[in-house]
Amino acid sequence: MDNPDISKLTIDRSATPAARPRRRRWLWVAGAGVAAVAAIAAFLELGRAQTVETAAVTTAYPSQAVTLLNATGYVVAQRKAAVASKATGRLEWLGVMEGSRVKKDEVIARLENRDVAASREQAAANVKVAAANVEQARAEFRDAEVNLKRSRDLAAKNFISGSALDSAIARFDKARAGVQSSEAALAVAQANLKSAEVTLDWTLIRAPFDGVVLTKSANVGDNITPFSQAADTKGAVVTIADMDTLEVEADVAEASLGKIKPGQPCEIQLDAVPEHRFPGAVNRIVPTVDRAKATVLVKIKFLERDDRVLPDMSAKVAFLEREVSAADRKPVTVVPKQAIVERNGEKVVFVLKDGRAVRTRVEVGRTITDLVQVAGVPVGERVIVKPLDKVSDGERVKVAAK
Repeated sequence: MDNPDISKLTIDRSATPAARPRRRRWLWVAGAGVAAVAAIAAFLELGRAQTVETAAVTTAYPSQAVTLLNATGYVVAQRKAAVASKATGRLEWLGVMEGSRVKKDEVIARLENRDVAASREQAAANVKVAAANVEQARAEFRDAEVNLKRSRDLAAKNFISGSALDSAIARFDKARAGVQSSEAALAVAQANLKSAEVTLDWTLIRAPFDGVVLTKSANVGDNITPFSQAADTKGAVVTIADMDTLEVEADVAEASLGKIKPGQPCEIQLDAVPEHRFPGAVNRIVPTVDRAKATVLVKIKFLERDDRVLPDMSAKVAFLEREVSAADRKPVTVVPKQAIVERNGEKVVFVLKDGRAVRTRVEVGRTITDLVQVAGVPVGERVIVKPLDKVSDGERVKVAAK
């Protein structure tokens, strides 16, 4: 085998390294130095930044200025019923579901009632039979009456014997008694028919008043038993509430009861509809104190209400010193009083943007407790509240740690 030439594997140490990697390294070092200088400068500038306190630009309701007391409670329907049947049977048909609107006396469910219906038909037939018997008895009475009159005329002329006249009188009395008996039997048959109709009507479940179905407690095929205590049976089929009777029940501390009186104006805010305030008034104060909570139950009626108000919603109630207008029930933009200063004859606030104080001119409105209505700054911004006397436009600031 020929010997291989390994001279090509020799490392040439006389070659000089390329200069480009060294230039790159110097560029990295220079960039890092610039960044470090910038960081140090920013740190020093931040250290020189003035420490301030800020507050958010929010919304408030003008009615807060005349609020005497706040309480929490729930929306309840004063007219509410668990609808059941007086009869016992299997639910055959259910015509409503949750949210269905019903009218008074509307049939909303039905139990199996073929046996009861048959009894009602039988009772109706018995009435017809009794009515026919009355007509027959009256016909016999009319015939007996005519016969008695004829017999008396013949007896007066001595054409018939006294016994024949007595027989005619007895027949007349018997026919009259037969009419009374048949009429009584007709009355009994009619009463039985009415009872059968009532029993049949018990199998029809009707709405007791105009309202909305809140819950459905039974399904088709369930056994319905009034005042049910047995297993696998149902009592109420549905629960209905009259939405026109919705009101708020709130617990008020007995120490604050002197601030409340019937007819007092209120504002109702629902957690489900936080952007809207519903006008209300104190409807009544329940004259009983809850010993455990030391509170009194106060019921507030809605003066205005819409379909968004539902039973069992959580509610907040503000008891007002006086009635407020519709405009005062709308939210306005507010900032704390201490956030507003006067510069060059203008009312301004300093808005915090990118770590700097930006002077912003505002229009000032009414005062609401410790807040002031403003225009010219959007909700959600943060404004500097103090110290304002040392802050200038564009100055770098930092927020004090809480």
